[in-house]
Order: sequence, then C-alpha cells, then structure tokens
Amino acid sequence: MHFTANQKAKLAALTPFQQRVLLECAKIPRGQTVTYAQLAKRIGKPRAARAVGNALAINPLAPLIPCHRVLRSDGALGGYSARGGVRKKERLLKSEKKS
Repeated sequence: MHFTANQKAKLAALTPFQQRVLLECAKIPRGQTVTYAQLAKRIGKPRAARAVGNALAINPLAPLIPCHRVLRSDGALGGYSARGGVRKKERLLKSEKKS
C-alpha cells in the first residue's frame, strides 16, 4: 500500500506498536476478516489483542486502513471508533462481501 505524504505523517505520529498494528491491518484483503487476537499474533505479540484493539481505535486512516475488518474472537463485531460506529462497520463489511 502506498501512502501520501500527509498519510505518512499521520502514521509517523503514532507509536511503533501502533504503526505495526495498522500496517499489518492494511494487508487484510477486501471481503475477509481476522480477529484482534490473530492480528496480535501476526505482529509477533500474541498476548496483545486488547492493545491491538486500542491501536485500531485511533486509526487516523480509516477506512483506507481497514480496521473494520477486525472482529472479536467470538465473531462479534467489536467496536468501531470511526464516524457511524458499529453500524458503519457492519455496513462496510456487508458491502465488501457483496462485491
């Protein structure tokens, strides 16, 4: 994924952990989902699912970095801090599965 200078600046303002979470999240293909725990494992921090959720909650590039594709381990949607909240997350996921 390529970012503009402005987008790179927004990412640079985050901690290295938050950056790793968001850059790994950016790799989730359209129409697919992973859990917070799976994302934590992907960045080498298998016990950091809650911290992953906190990093996604401050995603300055949503939905370009698709944090809406990350779900709770029980399959529930979890949170979505972007405008529209969980309803928006649900709509984004449904629209991606259709296409």
